[in-house]
Amino acid sequence: MGFLDFFGRKGSAKALDKHVKRAGDKRAQAPDRWTSLVALGDAGTAEAVEGLLQRFTFRVDPSITDQEEKDLAFQSILKAGDAAVPPVRAYLADADAIAWPVRLLDELQGPESVVAALLELLGEMDTEYERDPQRKIDVIAQLEARPDPRTREAVTPFLEDINETVRFHAAGALLAQDDAEASRDRLIDLLAKDEGTRVRASVLDGFIAKGWDLGDRAAEVAPNMPPGYRLDGASIRKG
Repeated sequence: MGFLDFFGRKGSAKALDKHVKRAGDKRAQAPDRWTSLVALGDAGTAEAVEGLLQRFTFRVDPSITDQEEKDLAFQSILKAGDAAVPPVRAYLADADAIAWPVRLLDELQGPESVVAALLELLGEMDTEYERDPQRKIDVIAQLEARPDPRTREAVTPFLEDINETVRFHAAGALLAQDDAEASRDRLIDLLAKDEGTRVRASVLDGFIAKGWDLGDRAAEVAPNMPPGYRLDGASIRKG
């Protein structure tokens, strides 16, 4: 490596580091932060993508500026192509809010890779109490919106989660699957014992939408019907 090459690369790395820090600095001036986002997008390296991802970790006012900067970061990451995949997956693994990295991975690798990544995250979670289950809720809600044969087995245990909102989305995810019929008995178990009115109502609505009845298990569910629903034999009626 020549003398000028050495110092040229050293200067380039220093400039990249400056832009990474500024792009992730909520207190930086908006025009300066924008310049850094553009520079990182032009660099297109994995290190630059790591810097761009930091823009999704905070909000600024006004909201239009916040959205414009995040849209720029999003498009800049996509422009990096394959180089963006490892840092996006790493960010998804640790991020508190997963909406942006899920969208990015969907664009970069497609829905099957997104589901695989979400199932990997869900595999590290359990059904016990936690102070803030929002990340778990978000993962299951994303799976609810993405029918996939791998989802049923992974989500079913979360029908027993201590948190009602987790159970709500777990039931929704199972009802959204192409093989939802395979979860029917587990969902009837939920109807028979769950204390959450919203959970039971959502499952009953799902049964109505699919034209399902309760079969020979109607007597198990009857004592636990939520307000606004009734049974006509084994059939579910609303109102």
